[in-house]
Amino acid sequence: MFGFKRRGAASGRGGGRSALVPIPLTGGLLSGQVRDEEGRPVPGAEVSVLDRSNRRVAHSDSDPFGCFTAAVAPGDYRVRAEYGGFQSVAASVVVDWGRHAELGDITMVPDPSLEPPAPGVYEIDSDHSAVRFVARHIALSKVYGRFNDFRGTIHIEDPFEDSIVEVVIDAASVDTNVEARDAHLRSADFLDVERFPQLRFTSTRFTRRAGNNWLVDGELTLHGLTSDVQLDTTFLGVQEWNGMRAGVLATTELHREHFTLNWQQVLSRGVPVVGSTIAIELDVQAVYKG
Repeated sequence: MFGFKRRGAASGRGGGRSALVPIPLTGGLLSGQVRDEEGRPVPGAEVSVLDRSNRRVAHSDSDPFGCFTAAVAPGDYRVRAEYGGFQSVAASVVVDWGRHAELGDITMVPDPSLEPPAPGVYEIDSDHSAVRFVARHIALSKVYGRFNDFRGTIHIEDPFEDSIVEVVIDAASVDTNVEARDAHLRSADFLDVERFPQLRFTSTRFTRRAGNNWLVDGELTLHGLTSDVQLDTTFLGVQEWNGMRAGVLATTELHREHFTLNWQQVLSRGVPVVGSTIAIELDVQAVYKG
């Protein structure tokens, strides 16, 4: 079962266990560590501290070791831990003035509704999916764009780690809602769509992180060059609507220089017109085909 497992009694200012941060003069401290059911730390879990009126008085994400700390006024609190793919868990705690309340291990169990989809072939529904990108412009604002034409399949295997993703994107379908800019992106300065009409991604490995979060390693072919890419992927669940559908959100960053997309103008103070790092977001809905 999930819950909070206390490590021992709370320690005061002179206690045998040291607090993670100094205890405030007018309050107390609470801390804990988020783990999964196998005892592994869960980094990035959302931890909220709620007072008796259910008002959130402290909020943080667990660190790479699953740990969190919050300094609060003395009183009664409820601590809630949440992480994608897990059932949320909450417990009560009393924080005394000048003391450190240790919650101990916070154990979370998977949410069965977010288990990986059944094995089979899933075809990406481009009408309900998106391939978006964001680039920095003259270090001041962001330019948002997308590719409108793409297709792909997701082969779900058992075990899930053996699954494969294949995606093909029409380079000429780049769209930033500015015709002149899109024409420049299609030119030899950037995508050179006449010579390289497609972008291709093929996965090479699936690695489970925690809950419904996965790392998908693969190879992206862009502008005639192939480079390793890692997608930070969140499985959003399965729904029945005109067939069985699975949802996935994936993000990554690309460096233009890795694909020789080296066109650049620099302002008088050395500020680049286009940033070298491009953020990518894939919002995917795929339909089960058997």
